[in-house]
Amino acid sequence: MSFRQTISGHSRTDRGFIVVVDRTAKKVLISFDSESVDERHALWLQAVRQEAGLGELNPQPYWGFDDLASKVRAKLHNCFYARAERKKENGKEFFRYTQIKMLSRFGFEKFLSAIEAGAVLVDFDARTGHNHGTKFRLRQDWLPKLYEESLDI
Repeated sequence: MSFRQTISGHSRTDRGFIVVVDRTAKKVLISFDSESVDERHALWLQAVRQEAGLGELNPQPYWGFDDLASKVRAKLHNCFYARAERKKENGKEFFRYTQIKMLSRFGFEKFLSAIEAGAVLVDFDARTGHNHGTKFRLRQDWLPKLYEESLDI
């Protein structure tokens, strides 16, 4: 069995999934709508109907704001953002750093807004016997937008 899917908060995937920021319940959750599944996934949808039904996910996966904020802040509290050009010469790889920013005062509200804008994606990579888990992935160039302060170095 396998479930691999990259899910955005901007629009549903072709399999009917979306990330929802519920500020009232203080949760980031995964939602499913069987009506949004593309017809090319009809066989998959039939299997879902038989195994789990076509309603909303139950139980519905979610991250509470407090837990998520704690984890994200621990990783992204203050950091550096570097951009580099890359080239290969004689089989060796070289980098030339073109931009470095010192980022401080991570904003969890900005993180939530980035989820809603589709800039933060949730990657599921669950496979029987080889589970890579769930990850949050940020689109390139969005990291500085999650901070109150950005200083070019």
